[in-house]
Amino acid sequence: MFNWSSIPIVFPKIVDGLQMTILIAVLGILAGFIIGVCAGYIRTTKSKVLSSIAAFYVWIIRSTPIIVQALYIYFVIPRMLDISFNREIAGILCISINASAYISEIVRGALNEVPKGQWEAGYSLGMNKFQILFHLIFPPAFKSMLPALGNQFIITIKDTAILTVIGVAEMTYQAGQYAATSFNLVESYTLLALFYLVLISILTILLSALEKKMGVDRR
Repeated sequence: MFNWSSIPIVFPKIVDGLQMTILIAVLGILAGFIIGVCAGYIRTTKSKVLSSIAAFYVWIIRSTPIIVQALYIYFVIPRMLDISFNREIAGILCISINASAYISEIVRGALNEVPKGQWEAGYSLGMNKFQILFHLIFPPAFKSMLPALGNQFIITIKDTAILTVIGVAEMTYQAGQYAATSFNLVESYTLLALFYLVLISILTILLSALEKKMGVDRR
């Protein structure tokens, strides 16, 4: 039987976890976007050394599970470097590093799709390399990468659930803690699933509206 009386108890706990989930996801995707743009751009340049370093970074991150990355960042790196940081910082680092590897590939692909003639047109107008990049290359590239970035943001939201292994008090952790102490597993995890379903649905609608406003063609 579904114990409805437990809902008023677990609901506010998951709401508290929701705030942490959104905070880590937003900060993680912002930092990941910055790192990913840099790595993605470097991989399109003619510098073999920098491109190889960026490619190696992407290979390492994409070839290891995010749960292993979380454990490594929180337990291994502090011991190796004799430093310490809290669970939330470790969680943000994990999410940003993981997201950046995938975003870099999105950026690289989008930049390569921009016609080479854009560079020639920019130089003919007397623009320097950075002016061409920011005014002629990146705007159309960003438009083409927007659907993939939106998908990555949704994936990042769901990836925050992994951080329960290092004790970050996001939604999954909060629901799990209540389920472990109350034994109301059905109620806790059903409500958790509904929270994720509603959150991801809202994000999907907002991202679709943004793409439509910017005239993004998903074909």
